[in-house]
Amino acid sequence: MEALKSYKHDENNQKYQNNEDGKEIKRHLKARHMTMIAIGGSIGTGLFLATGASIQTAGPGGALIAYGAIGIMVYFLMTSLGEMATFMPISGSFSTYASRFVDPALGFALGWNYWFNWAITLAVEIAASAIIMKFWLPNVPSIVWSALFLGLIFLLNALSVKSYGESEYWFSLIKVVTIIVFIGVGLLTIFGILGGQFIGFKNFTIGDAPVHGGLLSILSIFFIAGFSFQGTELVGIAAGESEEPEKNVPKAIRQVFWRILLFYIVAIAVIGLIIPFTSPNLLGRDVDGIAVSPFTLVFNKVGIAFAASVMNAVILTSVLSAGNSGLYASTRMLWYMAKDGQAPKFLQKVNNRGIPMNALVLTTIFGGLAFLTSIFGDQVYTWLLNASGLTGFIAWLGIAVSHYRFRKAYIAQDRDMKELKFKAKWFPLGPILAFAMCIIVIFGQNYQAFLTNEIDWYGVAVSYIGLPIFLAFWIGYKFVHKTKVVPLKECSFDEMSSN
Repeated sequence: MEALKSYKHDENNQKYQNNEDGKEIKRHLKARHMTMIAIGGSIGTGLFLATGASIQTAGPGGALIAYGAIGIMVYFLMTSLGEMATFMPISGSFSTYASRFVDPALGFALGWNYWFNWAITLAVEIAASAIIMKFWLPNVPSIVWSALFLGLIFLLNALSVKSYGESEYWFSLIKVVTIIVFIGVGLLTIFGILGGQFIGFKNFTIGDAPVHGGLLSILSIFFIAGFSFQGTELVGIAAGESEEPEKNVPKAIRQVFWRILLFYIVAIAVIGLIIPFTSPNLLGRDVDGIAVSPFTLVFNKVGIAFAASVMNAVILTSVLSAGNSGLYASTRMLWYMAKDGQAPKFLQKVNNRGIPMNALVLTTIFGGLAFLTSIFGDQVYTWLLNASGLTGFIAWLGIAVSHYRFRKAYIAQDRDMKELKFKAKWFPLGPILAFAMCIIVIFGQNYQAFLTNEIDWYGVAVSYIGLPIFLAFWIGYKFVHKTKVVPLKECSFDEMSSN
């Protein structure tokens, strides 16, 4: 038994994940990289832009309730993922966990849907970067900036996993510093130290504030809030290339709660206190609305020069960060699925630098082609975008189900709980609650389409197209390979095994 424990410890702390051709995925991500990858995944345009529209829709109190509820769900999901990723640090992450502890068909569907989601997100981000650059250089064709930024993101991922980690560290640091400065300036403004006027809590009491529109308005921004948090699960995928996953993954996961509290709850409270929820400026929620970002509005209110330019630069780094992480996550997911026999075999090839280049090139090409549809066919692009919209929530469902089964299988096989270096608190309540909330968000994202005299079938199709695609992958794989739910006693905890 001691020899087995020693082998497991050595296996979890090795500097690579073996591959059939002898090449290796390198474990070169340090603790600071893992922390910033986790932070960067939870901060994006959803915070810098979409929070304004959320506050106007549900009032400051309603926005706080919605983001707080989704924040609790995300916390439970990340502790669930942390328990599995610490014990089995694999780049396939929740796709592999679903295959091992639930059903290989579920893992297959989760993996391909997650790859599709981030590949489309890559297209969205390079399109957004071109729009942002028009703020400074309106006469330069968008295709120039999109090609430039796609090339940059590709190079950062092609050089080494350390170059990805380092670039993500600095991208995330810029976002973190901006939010801390924003909160500091905001608090000084609320109490009249900056801006020359004591604001206090009056904007929480105007009209029907703090909650505008009641429960339905809160439910209507659940999807926006959830979308804002998507990317936090990146730490699970990055665990496969962490130098010391047993130390670095728990450290990154434990900070999730405080990041959510500081970066979302406090920031939304500051915006709601300073800007009345009735302000029409709060509706600027797209990347071409930088000038009316709630962050820009607050900075302008205290007379900070070049506020729009500063926030434009910050949002550009946020967009590049999302594209950078998206290409990394989708490449690693595709590589590990190929390794597990759930994707074409040529995609498992790894070069001398530890980069799965075939998977990287294929993902980049797909993202580039998806971007081109935005130029030649807006309708196609819209459907692609909506098809990927639910995928993040479906991935979260997979995490919740996989962790529930992971712990049940762990106990069923009489394993020692002390060997779990990180244990999710509140089990089984955590994954069960997270699962239930994910279901509410998925099916409630466009409930308005069902409340009209005649059901808006086009709106339903656009909003929920991701579900039948996911089910087609799941049922199709199950039908072809005749898979069944894995019995708890037969679930594999061997990191190096393949399905």
